[in-house]
Amino acid sequence: MLAPREPFRTPGREGHRAAGDRRRRVSAGASPYDQSPVPTLVLHALPPSHPCMTVETAVRLKGLSFERVDLPMTGEHPARMQELYGEGNSTVPGLLVDGEPVHGSRAILRRLEEIEPEPTLYPTEEVVEAERWGDEELQDLGRRLPWGALHFRPELLAAIGGGEPLDGPGTDYAIRFVRGAWGYHGITAERLADDLAGLPAKLDHIESLARSGVIGGETPNAADLQIGATVRVLLPIGDLRPLIEGTAAEEIALRHFPAGSGGLPPGAYPAGWVPERVRSSPL
Repeated sequence: MLAPREPFRTPGREGHRAAGDRRRRVSAGASPYDQSPVPTLVLHALPPSHPCMTVETAVRLKGLSFERVDLPMTGEHPARMQELYGEGNSTVPGLLVDGEPVHGSRAILRRLEEIEPEPTLYPTEEVVEAERWGDEELQDLGRRLPWGALHFRPELLAAIGGGEPLDGPGTDYAIRFVRGAWGYHGITAERLADDLAGLPAKLDHIESLARSGVIGGETPNAADLQIGATVRVLLPIGDLRPLIEGTAAEEIALRHFPAGSGGLPPGAYPAGWVPERVRSSPL
């Protein structure tokens, strides 16, 4: 975590600190010579959330300072988010811009583009469409596939993030936690099997986007960040590595979201659920 280069102002909206929230003040390298007004940015997030990874990386890319507030992983965050961002806006991320609420990763990226146009997140209309696809058709796999695997290996709830396998009481807690996540995200065994069956086609689409230059360029755009963050949270799942290794999806994910420790060993999903992938020609 970097120390801020300039002091943060008090957020313009009162009462956004919840009990148990963890705050981090982060400087993304804003220029001291920039004389234009710079709004106060407060990002509300959950530590494992890939859309939050997308937004934080975009803020840093824009060179903007911000404060990150990590909400507690105790089931209280939906109510807290609705308190801050309005009824129905129960998910992370949310961004307060001088107290003005902006909810959801795509809306936040567009607001960041208004605040600081360079480097642009939307160089072409193709990027806009690829970002939409990454948000609407890929992003939920970053929730359902990890929680789906943990249903079968609940003792590895902490291990996926680099911790140790849980003991008996810890596993009992993990089972309840994972069951709650299945309900919250609408996961069923049938849906999980369908997600896995459809994953190779989505990886092929990412490959096509990279070949055409929509993603994978020198400067990341909104589609790179939306797609890369989702793929990044799939990489720790050992069953999925043979599908992802060596692909444009892996390269983009690791370029913008460095790999961490931990993971699930192969064999978490039931036998036969993970398809083989026929590789397309290299980039």
